Amino acid sequence: MKYALIGCGRISANHIKAAKDNNLEITAVCDVMPGNMEQVLEKSGLGMDTGIKRYASYKEMVVMEHPDLVSIATESGLHAGIACYCIEHGINVIIEKPIAMSLKDADRIIELSEEYNVKVCACHQNRFNIAVQKTREALEQGRFGKISHGSVHVRWNRDRSYYIQAPWRGTWENDGGALMNQCIHGIDLLRWMMGDEIEEVYGVIKQQFHNYLEAEDLGMAVIKFKNGSIGTIEGTTNVFPKNFEETLYLFGEKGTVKLGGKSVNSIDVWDFADEIGSDIGNKGLEEITGNVYGNGHTPLFADMVSAIENSRKPYVDAYAGRRAVELVLAVYKSAKTGQPVKLPLGNFASTDMEGVF
Repeated sequence: MKYALIGCGRISANHIKAAKDNNLEITAVCDVMPGNMEQVLEKSGLGMDTGIKRYASYKEMVVMEHPDLVSIATESGLHAGIACYCIEHGINVIIEKPIAMSLKDADRIIELSEEYNVKVCACHQNRFNIAVQKTREALEQGRFGKISHGSVHVRWNRDRSYYIQAPWRGTWENDGGALMNQCIHGIDLLRWMMGDEIEEVYGVIKQQFHNYLEAEDLGMAVIKFKNGSIGTIEGTTNVFPKNFEETLYLFGEKGTVKLGGKSVNSIDVWDFADEIGSDIGNKGLEEITGNVYGNGHTPLFADMVSAIENSRKPYVDAYAGRRAVELVLAVYKSAKTGQPVKLPLGNFASTDMEGVF
């Protein structure tokens, strides 16, 4: 299967590694900065591979190479436009989070993918974490009983040097703030685990330390789910002096789970009323990861390849990507208006937040 990468920034090495792990034929990479392409290929051990084409224009790359699968890892504000162009050329796409910065663009991606019969995968790779998969299995087996509440905490650090490295970061048009960029993986997991269907969201965002940005460095929210459960979100890039944790809590009438580690890659608490043999191995489980991105890109790519080959939906499809974006945008809209927001949200975009701070 022919594969190409569009966008060779911070996360791109994980995409190349996943492509290699799945024996994809890496035909091309694309970036407006030639040095970025060389850097990621060198880091991935492909710097001397003369068979991999380099392109400054993704449109030219699509026309010339027509790969079977493309992953999009540019700045967030460009995701939707690039994805739609690829889809209209019959190419399957993996879109880094968030899949879009507006619900209108997310809906357009879904509409085109169905029209052109191509697969779209939202790159929420933490769904493939071992700890997350075991929790999801227990949830689907009904071991939690009725869910009372759940919460996600993303307590990370991003300093000025991070934002200076790429000027699009922290802008409403191309990035959003801590919730849309750093915390959307945890937000995706919370919504997925809590039943997806949301009644109402109340959110607050602040700009505590990063007053040189347009967007927030701290966001908190309370979510009322239609099944009666309550969720809370805490997301920030203000933790001193480095990334602290990403945790997910689920509390049910018959079970309690806390996932922890830098990126929900460990099981810190695993207690169920109906204890079974496998629970012993789950208590204290830790998946070793090299960075906060975890190991999920490789199985996510594997699932996408299988979805293409077997004409089925990807495990994390475009609808899942849209739901994560919708929840973040609902928090933003609530923070802007000072009022709870009902879902479905209707059209709202990150750029509607311009001037809030």
